[in-house]
Parts: sequence; structure tokens; C-alpha cells
Amino acid sequence: MSNFVFMQLEPYISDLLYRYECVTVPGFGSFLTRRTSATIHDTTHAFYPPKKVVFFNQQIQENDGLLARYIADVEKIPYEDALQVIEKRVAYLKSYLVAGDAIVFENIGSLSLNKESNMVFEPSYSFNYLTDAFGLGQFTAPEIAREVAKPAATITKPETPVVPIAEKKRQSRGYLKYAAVGLIAITVGGLVASNHYSKQIEAHNQLAQETANAQLEAKIQEATFVINSPLPAVTLNVKKQYGNYHIVAGAFRLEANSDKKVNELKNLGFEARKIGTNKYGLHEVVYASYQTREEATRSLLDIKKTHNKEAWLLVKTIKE
Repeated sequence: MSNFVFMQLEPYISDLLYRYECVTVPGFGSFLTRRTSATIHDTTHAFYPPKKVVFFNQQIQENDGLLARYIADVEKIPYEDALQVIEKRVAYLKSYLVAGDAIVFENIGSLSLNKESNMVFEPSYSFNYLTDAFGLGQFTAPEIAREVAKPAATITKPETPVVPIAEKKRQSRGYLKYAAVGLIAITVGGLVASNHYSKQIEAHNQLAQETANAQLEAKIQEATFVINSPLPAVTLNVKKQYGNYHIVAGAFRLEANSDKKVNELKNLGFEARKIGTNKYGLHEVVYASYQTREEATRSLLDIKKTHNKEAWLLVKTIKE
């Protein structure tokens, strides 16, 4: 037992501070820890990692058994002997403080008495008991030099010259003259474009009509007799709509035959109708009419493939 009379308590207290928030030295006081976040010094730009800051409370002196039990486990001595070791060491520390000396607890801090005989604790900032911050040390980061934005140059707006009222009137008449010339040019351009488009439509219809007429002349008698033989039923999903693009099924000299053709196509599921007579006096029958050329072209290809190879596309505006 005599070997443990002058045993240092600091190593055991230090070990326990890693795992506990409070380590009490019976009859002396308690060492407490509080976690703090990482900080940066405003002046030195030094970075300090998160840590456990150690405090001392002289009022908490009651034995909780933590320190004595730990010393007994490490030194392999009875618990009662560990309590006697702590008691003898505390008596020595108090006598040292009363003599006016400061006590240094290695890696923990220092204790001294003030004029009111109260213990004053100064923690050690060179040791970190926070296990989460293991391996993180203090370092100083160089200051970042930032460019200061230069003020934008002031742009001086030139003064607007004062124009006499008579001069403004002459300028206004000049602007009106040029505006009138521009309007005439736009109108003439629109008329030319419209005429060009109309000629393209007419050429298309003329070519298609001539092809159909050539086929019609070869089978001209077809327009003078009644069609009796039924055609195979073909079901097509054709929406009812009217536009300027028409898929022509045939042109008939007798209107009665055109009516029969319309009924025949309707029975097959087409939205067939008559669209009047052409310049040859023949009654035209169409499978359907469409708003756009793309829709009409797709339907024409389908009809040619499944029903009538001689069907053709007519572009014509019809007043309903």
C-alpha cells in the first residue's frame, strides 16, 4: 500500500475524460467536459478543430465510485485501497494549494487558490479529449486575397439636339413618304408571292387532271353504265373533315353514276361526297377532304395500296 501513497491521479483522470463527461475526485472536486464546435481565429486565421473543453467544479466532491473503481482495475488492487490512495493524494494537493503554489495536472490544466481561497482552474488547450476529432490538429490558413471590383465607367449620354418645329414637320413628311413606298413594296411582294403559289396549285391540278383524263378516255364507257358488281369491303378510319386537299375517286358524266359511287364508298366506310363539276363538265367524287397536305398524302397512299390505284390528289378550294 505504501507504494501507492504518492500515486499521481492525472493519468487516470485523463483516461476517463475521453469516455465520460464528468470525473469526480472524492473530497476535492470534479473535472467536467463540454463539446465545442470548430473555430477560426479572426486575426491569425488559425483553424481549431472541434474539441472537449475541460472545466473544474469545486462543489461536486461526493464519491461516485468512477475514479476509485478505475484505479483498482488498472492497478489490480482492492477498491478500498484505491479510495485510500485518492484520499492521501487529495490531502497532499490541498496542502500544496494552501502554501500558495499552483498544481499542474498534465494534459488537463492547472489549479490555484485566489484571494477568497476558491480554486481557479486554467484548462490546457493543447490536448483534445474529443475522440471524433482524432487526428485533427490546429493549422493556420493563408489569407485569401480578393480583387476589389472597379467601379463601372460612367457613360455620358450625348445631348439630343433641339430641332425646330418646321424642320420636324419636314422630317415627318419624309418619313411618311418612305413609309408609303415601303408599304407599296410589301403589297406588291405579297401579290407576287400569292400569284406564284396560285400558279403552282394550278399546275399541280392541271397535271393530275390530265393524267386522270387520259385514263378516263381509255375507259370512257365506264361513266355511262351502272356499276353492279360489289367491291371488297375495306374498313378505314377516316375522320370526317373538310379542307382544300381532296382524294379523287372518279369523275362521271352522268350525275346519277356519281351519286351511286358516293353511296358505294360510304358503305365501305369512307366519308365520300361530291365536290361539283370540273372544267370538262364531269361530276367529281372524292373519298375524303383534308386540312393539310400531309394527312391527304398518307390517306392517298393507303387508298392506292388497298382500294384504287388510280386515285389522285386534287388541291382545290370549295365553297361549302
